[in-house]
This record gives sequence, structure tokens and C-alpha cells, in this order.
Amino acid sequence: MSTSIRSILLTGNSGVLVDVECTITNGLPAIVIVGLGNKSIDEARERIRAAFTSSKLEFPKKRVTINLAPADIPKDSSGFDLAIALAVLCANKQQRADSRHIAYIGELGLGGSVRPVRGIIGKLLAGKKLGITHFIIPKANIEQASLVPNVALRPIARLADCVAGQNSIEDPKFIHTKSNISYNSSFHSGILKEVNGQDQAKRALEIAAAGRHNILLSGPPGTGKSMLAKALPELLPDPSTHEILEITHLHSLASPDFEELFLERPFRAPHHTASRTSIIGGGQRIHPGEVSLSHNGVLLLDEMPEFPRSILEALRQPLEEQKVTITRARETITFPANFILIATANPCPCGYYKTTMRSCECTPSQILRYKQRISGPILDRIDLHVAVHDIDHTSLLTTNSSSKSTYELLRNRISAAYNIQSKRLGGSRTNSSMTNAELQKLALLSNDARAVLDTAAQKLVLSARGYIRTVRVARTIADLNSHTAIEVNDVAEALQYRSQITGHIGGQA
Repeated sequence: MSTSIRSILLTGNSGVLVDVECTITNGLPAIVIVGLGNKSIDEARERIRAAFTSSKLEFPKKRVTINLAPADIPKDSSGFDLAIALAVLCANKQQRADSRHIAYIGELGLGGSVRPVRGIIGKLLAGKKLGITHFIIPKANIEQASLVPNVALRPIARLADCVAGQNSIEDPKFIHTKSNISYNSSFHSGILKEVNGQDQAKRALEIAAAGRHNILLSGPPGTGKSMLAKALPELLPDPSTHEILEITHLHSLASPDFEELFLERPFRAPHHTASRTSIIGGGQRIHPGEVSLSHNGVLLLDEMPEFPRSILEALRQPLEEQKVTITRARETITFPANFILIATANPCPCGYYKTTMRSCECTPSQILRYKQRISGPILDRIDLHVAVHDIDHTSLLTTNSSSKSTYELLRNRISAAYNIQSKRLGGSRTNSSMTNAELQKLALLSNDARAVLDTAAQKLVLSARGYIRTVRVARTIADLNSHTAIEVNDVAEALQYRSQITGHIGGQA
């Protein structure tokens, strides 16, 4: 007769309920694990045997067969160790456990310790979705696991702790998590206060932060493009509990410190020499890339034209759908990728085309090739195109006494715009995620504003995507200006950022 203990297999952003079955039969002492496990699962035999010895538990001197069902799904996690150990104990009649309502997750150390596992949040969410609400998990994972609402957790530090417990849902050692947890962010570096001038770029950052719109800063080197880009995260409101849950989960799948709690909005700035896999995601064991690690935050592509064309074109799906799908022969995994893209670019290879700083040394063919490194479809997915100009050197070391108050004013205006969008769309959604149907009902475009937009769309030859994105930006500007309906001035400002698509980058030399 076999004994079954439940655990969770995480596959990308979803999970599968795994029944760990154990049968003990007469024969030479051995541990056999079947069920399409990889090397880490095969090595569990030695970890479990050593953990039993260190915990002064009797390991059966018979043939022990472990099956991880369903057996047709590949399994590659050391998090099954605890479930396998308990299945052996139950099959050997050393322990009784609830085999239907509790899931066991944890990696065993040789000394009997229960080590933290990667992706604990995803495992709990998957188990909860599959009907499991009670989990026995490593103690080191409790900080992350406590983010998951409305589940019962029992953290343990050693295998002996699990044996000493009741292993039933009536166990008083289970901790019931709250439905909502609030955290206060401390990420306010004040970079924006150090940027003198560039009022138009700062206004564009405000709009980008308020509606989560993508933005491109183009201009000669040394004008503060990168500094402005790094200031964007500090303008964003603090993440909600649900957003912290998503951010922490994604980082736990890729970060070496997978038990760390991430309370800030991510800011990712990959170098242009980074591989396509590191930015988009994938690998032999599929993991999230930079586009997913910047989910609910900011992705900076500094010197965007220097990135390989294949990487930039791969951004089409995440920029349009806020997710990225990675397909392999044996599996397909989808990761969320709802980020604000902020990119910087020079007008030409030397950086001084059509500037007054110094003369450009590039040939017309070089300038044309440089501009063509960013395709039209990618440019069309960027809502705000801003030209950053050089500033007067005499103002660089001038202290602006109103910079602090201006910074606080920007954050307050952006926070107010977020609240307006939350009431309009629900949850933490912003104007950048509005569908066409929602725009028709909720954008509230005045007749005069619509007439201006239609006329400008013909003159600027806006695509259908460009037209819709202009309306979304105008809606954000209207929210910042506390306008119930989108007015002419709101549309005019939105068109100003869209019209620059034919300027420094993407236009003709």
C-alpha cells in the first residue's frame, strides 16, 4: 500500500499539484525515485538518507520507491525533499499526515535542516489556486510567503520539527496570513532635484510616471539624459501589496538571494552587450529576463541604438501586451512584463548632429544607418519622444531653492493622477493599459479636442496605434491637470511628444 504526500511544481508563472507517492517493499535496501525528475531530484536520495540519520529517524532498510505524479511532467526542484521525506515516514508508519489538504515544500540539508526554496510565492499561489490553503514551508521563506493572502503557513527549520507536529489542518502552529499588508517605501534618492533645466524633459517624466507611458530621450551626449532616466523610479508611487507580491516572486526566480523581500519598484538597466536571453528571458531552465524583472517598475535602455536589432524587435510583444511568452519544444511559459520603458539615444554616432555644441563628424550615410537601428514599429510603441538640449554651463552649479518643493509637488500630482486612474479602471491599472473599448467609454474626449486630434493625425500620418497611444497620453495629461474631459490643450501637449518621432531618432537625415 502506497502513501501520498502533496507538493507543488512551479512552471513559469503557474504551478502543478504533485502527489509524492511512496511504497516500501522487501528487497535490497535502495531508494528509487521515478516520475521524470532531473538530477537535483535524483540527488534527493542522499540528502534524505543523511537528514534521517542526523535527525535520529529510522530509515527503512528495504526497497523504497518514490513516484512523483503526474509522471509525464518534467520536475526540476529540490523543493520536493520535504514531501519525499514525509512520504517515507508515513509509509514506514513512523508518522501520520493529512495527505489531501496540506502541501509540503522544502529542501533538506544533510544535517536535517530545512533550507529555503526558490519561487515560494509562486508555489503558494499555485497551490492556493488548486485548492490547497495549508502549507508547511522552510522557516527562511516565511517573510516572502507571508505576502500571499489568506493561506495558513507552518514554518519549520528542521525535519524533526515536521515530525513533532500534528501535520493536520487543526495544528495550532499554522499561521494564517492577512488579506492585505501595507509597506512604506523609503526609495527617494532625489536625483531629479540635481538636474538643472530640462523643464520639458521633466514634464515628460511626470506624464510617463503618472500613466506608465514609454519615453525616449534623445539629444547630444552630456546633457543629462541618463540622469533624467534614473530619476523616473523615484516619481512613481509606492507599490501595492499585490505589486510587491509579483515583484518579489519574479526576482526570486532569478536572483541569487531568492528569499529576499523586494519592497521597491524595480529599476533595471542592462548594458547594450547583454544577450537576448538575459533581456527577454529563457535559457536551458527558463527564467525571467530583464523585461520581466522590471515588471511594475522601470526598464532603462541607455543608448538604445547600440542594442542589437534582434533584441529591440523582441520588445514588441512586451511593449504591446505587457507580457512575454517563451516557447521551447517541451514547454511554453509566459511571464508578466508590465514596465515603463525609458530609452536614451544620441542623434548620430558622434552625438552632435544638428547641435550647437560642436560640429558633427558623421557622414550622411552613417547618420542614416544609425537612425535606422530603431525600427518604426518600436518607435511607434513609445508614447513620449523628447528632445534633450544642452544647457547653459553657468547654471550647472547654481542651487535651486525650489527644487525640493517642485519634487514633492510632482510626486503629489502623480499620486493624485494614480488615484483618479484607479477609480476609473480599478486595481492598480493606469491609462497606458486602457483598451480601445475602454477609451471609447472612459476617455471623455471633447468635440474640440477630437477635431484637433483628427486633423493632426492626418498631418503627422499617425498610425492607428499612434492615434490610440496619443489619446492615452492625453488622458493622463488631463488627469494631471484635473480635467474631467480631455481638452484641446491636453491633446496639443500629447501631440507635441508624438510629433518628435520624426526628429532626432527615426527621421530622415
